[in-house]
Amino acid sequence: MMTTLTRRSALALFAGTAAVGALAACGTNGGGAKNADGSVTLRVAWWGNDVRNKQTQQVIDAFQSAHPDIKIQAEPGVWSGYWDKLATQTAANDAPDVIQMDLAYIAEYGGRGALLDLSKQSQLNVSAFDQNTLAAGQYSGKLNGISTGQNALAVFANVKVFEAAGVPIPDDTKWTWDDYVTTAAAVAAGASKGGTVNYGSSYSFNDSTLNIWLRQRGEHLYTQDGQTGFTADGVSSFLALQKKLMDSKAAAPASVAQEDAAAAVEQTLAATNKTGLSLWWTNQLAPLTKATGSEIKLLRVPSQDGKAKDDGLFYKPSMYWSASSRSKHTAEAATFIDYLVNSTDAAKVITTERGFSSSPAIQDAIKPLLTADDKSALNFLNTIKPELGDPPAVPPPGTSTVSTVLARYTTDILFGRSTPEAAGAAFKGEVDGLIKNAKK
Repeated sequence: MMTTLTRRSALALFAGTAAVGALAACGTNGGGAKNADGSVTLRVAWWGNDVRNKQTQQVIDAFQSAHPDIKIQAEPGVWSGYWDKLATQTAANDAPDVIQMDLAYIAEYGGRGALLDLSKQSQLNVSAFDQNTLAAGQYSGKLNGISTGQNALAVFANVKVFEAAGVPIPDDTKWTWDDYVTTAAAVAAGASKGGTVNYGSSYSFNDSTLNIWLRQRGEHLYTQDGQTGFTADGVSSFLALQKKLMDSKAAAPASVAQEDAAAAVEQTLAATNKTGLSLWWTNQLAPLTKATGSEIKLLRVPSQDGKAKDDGLFYKPSMYWSASSRSKHTAEAATFIDYLVNSTDAAKVITTERGFSSSPAIQDAIKPLLTADDKSALNFLNTIKPELGDPPAVPPPGTSTVSTVLARYTTDILFGRSTPEAAGAAFKGEVDGLIKNAKK
């Protein structure tokens, strides 16, 4: 009987395997030897929706036409199962050759020797990317991934919901979190007068928003040397904000919030016009606009002091392209990644679906193809650029589940099972433990 490993146990398995290099030497990725016709086969994995899958397959087809000696075996997936599968494959020495990677996992895999150092691959040209873009994919001196593009966290204001509630959209250059709660409560109250169930704001269960909150306080989720950079009080104050949203009736009750946190993007309260305010990454504007059928205005995240320059925003890599260190075809994998990030033909197919590339050549190539949503997101990214802080440290090994941990403590707060103070202290202790255990 076959036993399915969880992501956590699989990661522990390949982390505890002393002979990573030895495993690489006997790997079976890419089919091992060349095919009968002299070509090689690369396995390429990514997560996404139908749009991304279709675009990626178009790019694969074009690449194969230009490189008949490299066959691509596509392995698309969805976020909910992607990481468990990848961890199991990696532990079994069966990882795909080319892997779509996320910021939360890049040190998890790179720090354990599972990813190829792309800086040593001559087939990949990185000259078009600035140092910040390259640094975002580096861990322990190795380039573990090349960013597909950049985005930023923003407050999505649903214009249709605001208009129905009779509430003006706030000035995001000077609003505070207290203003955010007041605005969300007004939207909820205005909607209820018309007989519509609306909660004003969605919650922020994820570590991305926590990171912004901490940066506003002069703290950090992680330090450059791979430790936590926050206090228990910093987390407690963030959890208290979530409780304040519920207590002021600006956001949903706990049971609804829990369902919303687990829902697919298209089925969330925000996507179904049940909240006027929600926090998302800028590259999620198009699917949210389509789902709501409403204009969505992008707003800066509120600050603690009402000053936009202190809101803690930064450019985040949308995702990365990485390669398995155990691939039998590292040169071909690097060649394909080079095509994905540098080819203007590929860019014209993908446009901004994986974020806004920082390559000037790519930016020029896709400019005539930008949709109204693309232009809105790009305008927001350009507008906030003078206010941005330094990018945060790459999350260290052991922290890939931190967003899930935070969601658990947030849910406990909303259900009244814990206090923000107790949950904040417990969260810090648990995350410190995750990092410590990853080093064993």
